[in-house]
Amino acid sequence: MTDEATSLRRARPLADGDPGSSPGLRAALGDRQMSMIAIGGVIGAGLFVGTGSVVNKAGPASLVAYVVSGLLVILVMRMLAELSVAAPRTGSFASYATRELGSWSGLAIGWLYAYAWCVTVGVEAVIGGGLLHGLVPAIPAWAAAVAFMVVLTASNLVAVRAYGEVEFWFALVKVIAIVGFLVLGVLAIAGLLPGVEPPGGQNLFERGGFAPNGWYAVLPALLVVTFAFNGAEVVTIAAGEAKRPAEAVRKAIRSTVVRILVFYIGSVAVIVTLLPHAEAGITDSPYSAVLDRLGIPHAGLIMDIVVLVAVLSCLNSGIYTASRMMFALAGNGDAPRLLARSTSAGVPVPAVLLVALAGLITAGANYFVSTGAVFDFLVDSSGSVIILLYLCIAATQLRSRARAAREGRSLPVRMWGYPYLSWGVIAALVALFALLAFDPSTRRSLLLTMAVAAVAVTAGVLRQRRKSHPAS
Repeated sequence: MTDEATSLRRARPLADGDPGSSPGLRAALGDRQMSMIAIGGVIGAGLFVGTGSVVNKAGPASLVAYVVSGLLVILVMRMLAELSVAAPRTGSFASYATRELGSWSGLAIGWLYAYAWCVTVGVEAVIGGGLLHGLVPAIPAWAAAVAFMVVLTASNLVAVRAYGEVEFWFALVKVIAIVGFLVLGVLAIAGLLPGVEPPGGQNLFERGGFAPNGWYAVLPALLVVTFAFNGAEVVTIAAGEAKRPAEAVRKAIRSTVVRILVFYIGSVAVIVTLLPHAEAGITDSPYSAVLDRLGIPHAGLIMDIVVLVAVLSCLNSGIYTASRMMFALAGNGDAPRLLARSTSAGVPVPAVLLVALAGLITAGANYFVSTGAVFDFLVDSSGSVIILLYLCIAATQLRSRARAAREGRSLPVRMWGYPYLSWGVIAALVALFALLAFDPSTRRSLLLTMAVAAVAVTAGVLRQRRKSHPAS
């Protein structure tokens, strides 16, 4: 059986020893939910908190970092749209990599991606627990983390509609918060907000200039910003359970351009215009700082709640995304077949529970292990997976387009400027790898991620050889 034919089995995975007994996933996500899943994937906690460190180090020139990284992510998502609209699948890029590059690549990138999300689930639980403890000191941080894990795991176990609905409301809160921030910011910049003196260009050009720490400071900022966009691809994973998958993916990825321009670049433009870069905190939210300067009451509390929602949204999406990737891998024979089992409601319960367990182990490594070495290893070893993912998508798109041209197929969505922009994306990603290697603060994470990737690729190659040469 070919890799492509094997991949198609995911539509109806088989249970152990009982062909056809597992009903598979359910197409239950509507356009409304898919749209918000896409928005939620783009707007993460990194936007609300991580922006501060970028602005502090690069000043107003941080806008350049957001524009460049945003453009890179837009191009990657366009390549993924070309692949996903033509054949929406739960396995998304892992399925396409298996088809175009070989089963070794699908196994490697699929497990790396699932691993990274499992770690993220634990990390977000820890962060969420700390945030709730700060809001309500009577609740221990560890208890809050466990409670978040239990509640969101339970919602993922009910039905995919439950995940979609929870994510819809999480994303809606984030959208309302950013839109409100943008409206207040534009009014303040225009001098239309009572009691607030318009800043003019003093924060942009008069406090050390547009690049107060030099243009070199923009380079490490590029790394932080690129990682902040992690999650934009989640909508293509959810496409396998959408009622109208091709249309939903086409619409969601196309609007990624608008979301990045408005939510990221727009809000950062407001921040650097209204807030002196030296006052942007490394760990505190610059959104809170701006709202405080505008005289908005309880600004810190408001942003703490919004960041908590963003963290829980990421945790919720992490459980969903990792479980679906494991389900897809199992359907292709690249994971234990138990993970391909699902309920009559279309929920892959074993996969969801495995992700939850992995998340709890990660969280426990932070709270209950005497040394933080285990937690640090898990975080660092998954830190650069997103760059590997983007490289895999780019390579897959190049091979897929070449195949389509040979077969004379017309694709409903095409990558712009093929093949030049596709190769340009690969060059940019290689440059990011070089930055990661030369930056002392990211070198350890890169090395650990590459070590884990080497293990995954080795496992994938061995698995492919075993499939090609089965024992007689």
